[in-house]
Amino acid sequence: MIRFGEIKKVLKAHNLRLTDGRIDVLSIFFKHDNALSLKDLKEDLGEFDRVTLYRIVNTFIDHGVLHKIPDDSGQATYGLCHDTCEADGHNHDHMHFKCNECGTIECLDQVIPKVKVPGYKIEAADLILKGRCKSCV
Repeated sequence: MIRFGEIKKVLKAHNLRLTDGRIDVLSIFFKHDNALSLKDLKEDLGEFDRVTLYRIVNTFIDHGVLHKIPDDSGQATYGLCHDTCEADGHNHDHMHFKCNECGTIECLDQVIPKVKVPGYKIEAADLILKGRCKSCV
C-alpha cells in the first residue's frame, strides 16, 4: 500500500503543492508497475474532471514527476520519472517494453546505448522493445 508520506515527499521534492487531485493521480502511478494512459487514469479515478486530470499530468511532466512515453498507437502513456529528472529537464536513458498481446508498456532498467551520428546533435533517444511480457509468455 502506498503511504501518504511517499507521495508528499515526491511532490515536495518537485516543488509542487499538495492537492487532493495530485495525491490521487500520483497514488495511481505508485500502485502500477507499468505506464498509464489518461484513459487508464480516468478509469481508476472514476468521477474526476478530465481537464483537471490533463492539467495535473502536464504539471507532473513539466516538473519532472512523469515522463511521456512514445507509442505507435497514437495514445500517449506516462511513467514515473527516476531521480534524474527535474523541472528544467528530463533525463531518460532507459528503454521501454510494449507487450504485443496485452498492450502494457513498462519502463525497463536497461540503458539505451549512446549513439553518435556525425553531423547531428542527438538530444533525446526513445527505444521501445516489443514482444510478449512476463504475464503473457
